[in-house]
Amino acid sequence: MYWFHLLIPSVADLLFITLLLGLSCGALGRLLLRDGDTGWHIRNGQQMLHTHAIPRVDSFSATMSGHPWYAWEWLYDLLIAAIHQALGLNGVVFYTAAIIAATFVLTFYLTIRRGGSLPVTLFLLILALASSAVHFLARPHVVSWLFAVIWFELLESSATAPSPEKNRRLFWLPALMLLWVNLHGGFLLGFLLLAVYFIGGVIQYFAHKEQREAVGTWLKRVNVVAALSLLASFINPYGYMLHLHVYRYLSDRFLMDRISEFRTPDFHGAAQQCFAILLLVTIVALASARRKPQPIQLLVILFAAYSGLYATRNLPVSSLLLTLMVAPLLSQTIAEAGESSPTASWLRSVFSRLHSFGSRMQNLELHLRSHHWLVLVFVLGLWACMHGGKLGSAQFINAYFDEKRFPVEAAQVIADREIREPIFCPDLWGGYLIYRLYPQNKVFVDDRHDLYGDDFFKDYLKIVFVQPDWSKLLDEQHVDWILVQENSSLGTILKQTPQWIVVHEDTTAVLFRRLTK
Repeated sequence: MYWFHLLIPSVADLLFITLLLGLSCGALGRLLLRDGDTGWHIRNGQQMLHTHAIPRVDSFSATMSGHPWYAWEWLYDLLIAAIHQALGLNGVVFYTAAIIAATFVLTFYLTIRRGGSLPVTLFLLILALASSAVHFLARPHVVSWLFAVIWFELLESSATAPSPEKNRRLFWLPALMLLWVNLHGGFLLGFLLLAVYFIGGVIQYFAHKEQREAVGTWLKRVNVVAALSLLASFINPYGYMLHLHVYRYLSDRFLMDRISEFRTPDFHGAAQQCFAILLLVTIVALASARRKPQPIQLLVILFAAYSGLYATRNLPVSSLLLTLMVAPLLSQTIAEAGESSPTASWLRSVFSRLHSFGSRMQNLELHLRSHHWLVLVFVLGLWACMHGGKLGSAQFINAYFDEKRFPVEAAQVIADREIREPIFCPDLWGGYLIYRLYPQNKVFVDDRHDLYGDDFFKDYLKIVFVQPDWSKLLDEQHVDWILVQENSSLGTILKQTPQWIVVHEDTTAVLFRRLTK
């Protein structure tokens, strides 16, 4: 039995290994680099490593050079640049895959520990994975997912099963906030969850008189922790100005209505449909539960559901929170249905067998604590990253920016011709061009929307969609080079405009140069 426990990997290990290899070595590995943001994050981190200073003004854009810039993810940029310097893009992808895998495995483990049966937890976790796939990108938000799960666990464990030890663990939250605020703007989620738990605690305080003393003590501790976390959030390079900047950015309706990840999910997509299924399972679990959830738990579920329906970028965290809350609730319902006499005999038999199987698998899972397979695969992945992505003669990891999505050939032409004038391009290509061409060439625009602001993007969109005065705006900005997608509206018009000529064209991009001003 000892050797059995030693050799057989746990479900959590298998899940971690599958996600790590699938997101770094397989076809999905390229999907992590399908967003140009990765490029400017790497270059910003490299600049910090070189200058030993955190940026306060922009240096990558020709149009915004010298303007104040809040590099609110500076710590992530520093880390990812160090990884890129040591391991290249393979290391960036492998690190991102490891963070995503760790987040979902931690969610799986915490859900099992909170009473979720293994089959139910796996089912909901697969839905959460599918819902989150839309944001599987090598960007700092994946770190925010991990922090959100840890933050939730510290709050939930102290709220549902208070003890001196778990209450003391709440004081890890300010330390987490100190890191979170310097890694990603998602630190705001921490305060939202604190508010949700505080409101739920207040409701519980007035609804259950017998619990008032314990709940009151817990609420006081939450208040102290919230105050300390708020103070910790000011320990960033920009102080309270960061909070004002984030507020202004998120309250800018023009940008929020036009940035795709901030818009309401389009449920024609596969990821969004999986989230819809997760919501339906949540409704069924709540409707069938014989023991209704506490006010705090219900508020967390409502918060997760609303935030996921509000914006596409919230789908991953919303899916994780719903899995953590719903799996134990649904598992308990199935267990009780297997023992309930009012249930039809055949259905009771099905539920009973499912619960029995889940209990056996859960006990086995909790006893399989040797994680050597996980460690072995992780070490092999690191070894491959250190050797050009190869294990021996086999190419294990091969990360690159896809030439079908990014202007790889055109960027090479720009580099070969040593073009140093700013080049107008779609904002989604700006980050890649910063990665590929900086400091030889500065971009006209990239997708740091908070830096450019809505006035700039109103003019930018007029040019992209060839609206009235588009040519005048190009003249005012002294644009002599334009790089656009093949078959784009702007590219089609430029081909018919005598003062613009095609310098390079491939299946992805077309590079134009102005003949006369």
